[in-house]
Amino acid sequence: MNEPTGTTLNSETRLGADQLLDGLYRGGAEICFANPGTTELSMVSSLARDGRIRCVLSLFEGVCTGAADGYARVSGKVPLTLLHLGPGFANGIANLHNARRAGSRIINLIGDHATWHLEYDAPLTSDIRSLAQPVSREVIYLDKTGTITDGVTAAFAATNRDEGGAATIIFPTDVVDAPAAGSASVEETAYRPRPVPAEALDKAAKALGDAANVIVLIGGNALTEAGVRAGGALADKLGGRLLMEPYPAIVTLGGDLPVVERQAYFPDDVMAQMGDATVVLAGARMPISYFGYEGWPSQLVPEERLVRLAEPGDDAVAALADLTDRIDGAGAGVPARDAASAVASPAAQDALSAASVVEELLVQLPQDAVISLEGSTMGGPWLKQAHRAKKHRVITNTGGAIGQGLPCAVGAAIAAPDARVVALQSDGSAQYTLQSLWTMAREGLKVTVIIAANHRYGILQTELKRADIPLDDPVVSTLTDLDHPRVDWVSLARGYGVEARLARTNGELAEALREGLSLDGPLLIQAELP
Repeated sequence: MNEPTGTTLNSETRLGADQLLDGLYRGGAEICFANPGTTELSMVSSLARDGRIRCVLSLFEGVCTGAADGYARVSGKVPLTLLHLGPGFANGIANLHNARRAGSRIINLIGDHATWHLEYDAPLTSDIRSLAQPVSREVIYLDKTGTITDGVTAAFAATNRDEGGAATIIFPTDVVDAPAAGSASVEETAYRPRPVPAEALDKAAKALGDAANVIVLIGGNALTEAGVRAGGALADKLGGRLLMEPYPAIVTLGGDLPVVERQAYFPDDVMAQMGDATVVLAGARMPISYFGYEGWPSQLVPEERLVRLAEPGDDAVAALADLTDRIDGAGAGVPARDAASAVASPAAQDALSAASVVEELLVQLPQDAVISLEGSTMGGPWLKQAHRAKKHRVITNTGGAIGQGLPCAVGAAIAAPDARVVALQSDGSAQYTLQSLWTMAREGLKVTVIIAANHRYGILQTELKRADIPLDDPVVSTLTDLDHPRVDWVSLARGYGVEARLARTNGELAEALREGLSLDGPLLIQAELP
């Protein structure tokens, strides 16, 4: 057994924690979303001494990981999370699952007991590696100070694999507390998607040579403004339709961009939407059923009708442009917008509906806003109409683990401080990470939250109806209704330091939205819906 020896340090001594943070900063990290504990005290002290990395405190680890995800999606940079041992990390895993599906580049820092203390199985001892592996490109354990530089280098390299992802660094307290000479020689490396080889482009062009009905399905980096334009150009050249995957990590929509149709959710709807089309996959995964439904296939477009142009980690933007050049023909021309796309506020005296919330937001949404979207109540309606808004970006729930919307809005607002962030949020999923409101208030973030308050689990009730299960059954009602008691979101928000408004009519929503979009800080609107 190795007992601690007790090293006396002077003010000039550099510790492992200092070397670790120095390497992370040199690698490109500028921000740390943190909920630390006793095993992270040296990192807290080092963050204070260093001063180069911005620290953002959250009250729950799921807010830290979700905010890091939103920050990574909007900025393209690598944020840090600082979490407390295995149980603290476990609280953040759900949003790291979403981040993995989004390809978000994140480095998690997790403290562990001192190496000499592990054998005693103290209460917070756990298998952190096993917890981290499913949501990490690589898990790195720093067993001595001499491994710090190589460990940080490996972490950044892991975030650059394929379409991107998270890496996790585990550090025992005695390693980061120990003296560590010198700085970490880590170089910042930009993420670059893989080029699509010429033979793949030629194969795709040949497959599309006589296709009469084509869908271009975009995902990954093809969801950027450049990718949407390139996808629209290819669809136009082929006389086809432009679709995006159902839950994009971040997509640019609206303004003068081509209209992008969203892939449907339920398998029968997807199959009807796709019809007999040849589907070009440009950074998108193939259409599959979200769940396994008896009698419906998991793969919703047969392999013979798929043209696999670019995988999620490929440079789909360049591939789309190159493929367009290889296709013969002049294209049908992009149709001009007609007067029907103009927007106007709904009747002020009418009761709110999901559709009217969307219509009012179409009127007021500012240029280059970011929408963090979670929930089916307003998610589907917004994405159907988003092309009518000013140009903006939309973040969606890539992995299906709920509780992402509010934390992603936090990260997005920090990543783009000059942009207005709007969280279109369902009331059920908002409860998972409502602590995000506190961080919004503390950081003074320009986030306008619209809570779709229908006081029920809407998507679950939709699934139950499709399965012919009666919603008025007492047990079913107990498990899907949220109105006994009804949540008072206005009071909750104010309790966390966020000003809030209640809107029951279109006029009340319009007034509250004007206020929220003009504030330098956050505002929550409880939109009462049927």
